[in-house]
Amino acid sequence: MQPRVIGLDLSLTATGIADGTTERLRPRDVEGSGRLEWLRESIMWRVAAPGLHADLVVMEGPAYSRALQKGHHEAAGLWWLIRWSLHTERIPTAVVTPSALKKYATGKGDATKPDMRLTLYQRAGFDIRDDNECDAWWLRAMGLDHLGHPLVEVPKTHRDALAKVAWPEVTRGTA
Repeated sequence: MQPRVIGLDLSLTATGIADGTTERLRPRDVEGSGRLEWLRESIMWRVAAPGLHADLVVMEGPAYSRALQKGHHEAAGLWWLIRWSLHTERIPTAVVTPSALKKYATGKGDATKPDMRLTLYQRAGFDIRDDNECDAWWLRAMGLDHLGHPLVEVPKTHRDALAKVAWPEVTRGTA
């Protein structure tokens, strides 16, 4: 049985989530702390609702190179809010750096968003046009690969990126 692994690419405007399908969570007409609350509730409903409890969540880590961009403070708040919420629900969570994500998907740690989309299409036949959903798909793929259930075959040089992640112990859904 395949474990329930969820990929999360957090964004204040369009969070990508992957769990067999991909989805973009877009909080419209909600600002400030209300936006954070809406996103937290939407994400946690998908990962921790009764009967839907995730075995592992794989989320992209902060992009420190963007630390001075507008909205960074709020984005960091969202990241920590979700990380804390997953912790309180005792959901094992792995954090993947942006460069490790790109390396796993494309073989290059500095790949572009179009590179990520093209590689997804070439390896899996999916044309996911939203960058956040595409990243979430690859994050889920990394988690499943780590647990021995790869979604696609990637070269060993790409799989080396898995060793750069501090993977938590996962006990459910790995049989």
